[in-house]
Amino acid sequence: MSNTPTPHIEAMPGDIAKTVLMPGDPLRAKFIAETYLENPVCFNQVRNMLGYTGTYKGKTVSVMGGGMGMPSIGIYSYELFHFYGVEQIIRIGTAGGMGEDVKVRDVVMAMGACTNSNYASQFNLPGTIAPIADFGLLRRAVEVAESKGITPKVGNLLSSDTFYCADQTAAGRWRDMGVLATEMEAAALYLNAIYAKKKALCICTISDHIFTGESLPSIDRQVSFREMMEIALELVE
Repeated sequence: MSNTPTPHIEAMPGDIAKTVLMPGDPLRAKFIAETYLENPVCFNQVRNMLGYTGTYKGKTVSVMGGGMGMPSIGIYSYELFHFYGVEQIIRIGTAGGMGEDVKVRDVVMAMGACTNSNYASQFNLPGTIAPIADFGLLRRAVEVAESKGITPKVGNLLSSDTFYCADQTAAGRWRDMGVLATEMEAAALYLNAIYAKKKALCICTISDHIFTGESLPSIDRQVSFREMMEIALELVE
């Protein structure tokens, strides 16, 4: 705790809850705080990566942007886990559908996160690690979703370092190996959580589909995104 504030988070010890919801977009963090939390207080404005703490159904929870890509969420999740005493981070973001049975608006939960990133090399492991979610969080998230009449897709996501990939055949090869969707952060979050002996889960809404060309209109995104937000909020301990 003596390392706070950090270079990227201006919060003081005690300002951040044990559970943090982390969308990529800081403005989505602001929307969640203003829409769902009681008495939200802004704890971070450094680099405009907004973070808030408030209560939801009587439980203290924080929500903070994580940015785009593994380097960004890697920094924020590391500092939250190691310097602020955060116990679990739930990423709530968008993903591009890849699987044939994945449709726009679907809620997808990442049991594992494949990646083309070199992020795990820092751990100097004698092999390849599989970044996975905390099973307890995943199981509870599925139960919450089903109680709301939502049937989530659960499986592997691809956390990619590239949004615009020069290899146009890569997505098809990941799809052929059962990957449901692609995003850019989950693998780094899961690796940081494993290293810190903390909990993490990535819940995404499919905003578009790589192979069908379907894309969610902006007005529909707002409604669909609320589903994953509300699932994540019910996981607050």
